[in-house]
Amino acid sequence: MVDYREILRLHNLGYSQRVITSSVHSSRSTVKEVIDLANALKIEWPLDANVTNSDLELLLYPARAEKNSNRMPIDFPWIHRELAKKGVTMTLLWTEYCEQAYAAGKQPYMSTQFGDLYRKWARVSKATMRISRKPGETFEVDWAGATVDIHDSVTGEITPAYLFVGVLSCSSLVYAELCRDMKSENFILCHVHAYEYFGGVTRLVVPDNL
Repeated sequence: MVDYREILRLHNLGYSQRVITSSVHSSRSTVKEVIDLANALKIEWPLDANVTNSDLELLLYPARAEKNSNRMPIDFPWIHRELAKKGVTMTLLWTEYCEQAYAAGKQPYMSTQFGDLYRKWARVSKATMRISRKPGETFEVDWAGATVDIHDSVTGEITPAYLFVGVLSCSSLVYAELCRDMKSENFILCHVHAYEYFGGVTRLVVPDNL
């Protein structure tokens, strides 16, 4: 089997196709084809350690892997683009895929295989989903994982504080506030202060709980 992983690794390091051909003992046309297909499918190095050459062959050459069963190849980039549209689901895309397969005289994958193969492609290609946000529609909040130490310059006492962070999803504007604890009262107060801040209040918000 062609060493797809090594081809992608060497290509990522900037080696020429001539050098890669010599290293993996494959023809130059094969190396070029693998690189071109990987670019088209947005499969890039580094890859997860559990992604095998067999996995890559299935993604790069789906028709080859299913030549004896007459399977309809899956257009992974198309699925990914369609999923970014509002109201589109994997079930809907699988239904459309089946219609295309039957029209072409091919056998479609079952819905579970269809979803599993797409998720494997998404993991290998590191595909990300673009989510459209409307201004002011969502405000994402949480407590930061670690505490922040507050040092008293007079007594030298160190007091841990908890960091509340809120982000407006569309603009990515951030509001942050330190609190002595993560109780509901402080959580609600942080929301109030954040809404005042983002609502155009120019005054500096000084938390009453510190």
